[in-house]
Amino acid sequence: MMRFSLVTLVTAGLLAAGGAQAQDVSPEGLHLLHPFATPTPPSVPHGAAYLSISVEDDTPAVLVGARTPVSESVEIHDMSMDDGIMRMRRIEQLEVEPGTTQVMRPGGGYHLMLMNLVSPLQAGERFPLTLEFAHRGDIEVEVDVQAPPEDSSMSMEHAQH
Repeated sequence: MMRFSLVTLVTAGLLAAGGAQAQDVSPEGLHLLHPFATPTPPSVPHGAAYLSISVEDDTPAVLVGARTPVSESVEIHDMSMDDGIMRMRRIEQLEVEPGTTQVMRPGGGYHLMLMNLVSPLQAGERFPLTLEFAHRGDIEVEVDVQAPPEDSSMSMEHAQH
């Protein structure tokens, strides 16, 4: 029992430290905050990545795609409730208006779906993710793999879709 508690405490400390080291990127007119992905079980072929995009100038940021070496492709998805059923759909682009922040988090709303992972995502890992913006070009961020926040309503059904 003591060994389990020590392992749990060390793991929790490492995850907290990883969150504190989350990368923020500020290319001209944008602020990209806390890019992270959630761990995936070995048998699950897809994963999800999240970040916040703030537009600090007068031009909307239009995310039109993304790519990463950890998956075959990346799709922009929107998840919402429809008559009590969680629905997910691929969207072609995500527009963030000037002076606003689009927050992507587990449990609903926008996220980046990592399709056909090369290998499972494990807590503590990091990987590059290139975000493709219309009129702003490509911007690379480093994504931390970490457990979803405790208040998240993300379920394993989402990770397995």
